[in-house]
Amino acid sequence: MKWYLFFLVVLFALSCTTKGVNKKPLEKAVKPKVDHSLDREHKVVDTKMLDNGIMIEWYERGDGEKVKRGDLLNIDFKVRLKDGDIVDGNHLIKKETFPFLVGFEMQTKGWDLALQEMKVGDFARVRIPSDLARGEKGIPGLIPPDADNFLSIRIVSKQKPSRTVDGVKVWVLEENKTNKVKFDEGKSIVFHAMVSSPSNPLYANTFRTNQPFTYKLGDYGLVPGLRKALINAKSADRMYVLVPAADAYGDKGYIDIVKPNEDLFYNIFVMDVLKK
Repeated sequence: MKWYLFFLVVLFALSCTTKGVNKKPLEKAVKPKVDHSLDREHKVVDTKMLDNGIMIEWYERGDGEKVKRGDLLNIDFKVRLKDGDIVDGNHLIKKETFPFLVGFEMQTKGWDLALQEMKVGDFARVRIPSDLARGEKGIPGLIPPDADNFLSIRIVSKQKPSRTVDGVKVWVLEENKTNKVKFDEGKSIVFHAMVSSPSNPLYANTFRTNQPFTYKLGDYGLVPGLRKALINAKSADRMYVLVPAADAYGDKGYIDIVKPNEDLFYNIFVMDVLKK
């Protein structure tokens, strides 16, 4: 962010003569930009070591809200191994930031634990021990077993929901505004989804199975909160949906998949809205 210095106005300027004086145009003085590069080390201004082995080293302390579960953050990040190899980052998908919903292991458990120690605007490096990262399995060909992860992260902003319906939060991340047909009574919706609860991340993933959900508005089996979120959705919408437990499976949970009183997170891509 650029900060501009205000120039002092000379008092009684109108009473001063300027004849014979060479006037130079005024130039705006600009403070240097803060270096948020994720590709090099920075001066550490604060450090915190958690009991679980996570270490956070702040390069810059933000002055935004404390991060909590259910926040959607826009983050700029890179993940490295101990030898410096980069194994993940929003730059890999050519995006300036990545939308990350806290508390549902969109990455690993260590991410959620670390982020809830931070604030919007923070710029830091986080060491995540292997047991809170990819553990003894690692990721074949990418992350070796028992490897600590080193997360360089800048929490750019917190994103407000596009709409909230009875406590159900909907973030429309991508929208094709040329599509006019909206999902409502009398139509069917076809969508891919990754579904997570805090205790069971990615318990359903139709992208992986290539078997998208198809529902009508009144169909049995459609989670009530998700039904509210999908109304007015259009083909090609990409959405995050956070359904509170009361509008999901409530205090009963769902067999051994969703525990009682757990919120649900849906990462959705709408393939089509069909008129019937």
